Amino acid sequence: MQQSDQPSPGDITRLLDAWSHGDVAARDQLLPIVYAALRKRAALQLRHERPGFTLRPTELVHEAYLRLCAQNAGWKNREQFFAVAANLMRRIVVDRARKRKAQKRGQGLQVTLEADRIASPASGADAVKVDDALEELSRLNEREGRLVELRFFGGLTLDEAADVLGISRATVYRDWAHAKAWLFRRLKAASASGTPS
Repeated sequence: MQQSDQPSPGDITRLLDAWSHGDVAARDQLLPIVYAALRKRAALQLRHERPGFTLRPTELVHEAYLRLCAQNAGWKNREQFFAVAANLMRRIVVDRARKRKAQKRGQGLQVTLEADRIASPASGADAVKVDDALEELSRLNEREGRLVELRFFGGLTLDEAADVLGISRATVYRDWAHAKAWLFRRLKAASASGTPS
């Protein structure tokens, strides 16, 4: 591995490949590296939550980490691994929001969406509504849905997301602009009508 604190993407990919083929030493070497990256992404995602949000970055990472370890799905590369992690973190946050919403009779968990991530019609949007809108966007344009998931739930930059999706930088920026505008309109319409998304 590199001498710096940060391993190269190639180092992580090699360790993932070795782990996928049963190399326990590679898994033991990889897990602290991946855990740190997941913790950073979870912290970035959750730092915008409203006060009183009960899910902490460490809890989100622990749950996602356990699910990732259980999958060991023959990881192809670090991008695929982090894409799966983004999906798992999304599911965990949304499941927690649905559970809390059910317990509080309609007082859903609020997810704050920044302008550089997703333009929102208000200072926060209900995580369940965001998830429903994202599901709808994914049905209309799967790549844009994955892009939003990677950015919002996975904490990836546009360049990282372009690598995961296997598209050019120009395409990822165009898709991001379209997806943000579509979600803004969708969430604004849901908010104005008072419908569940």
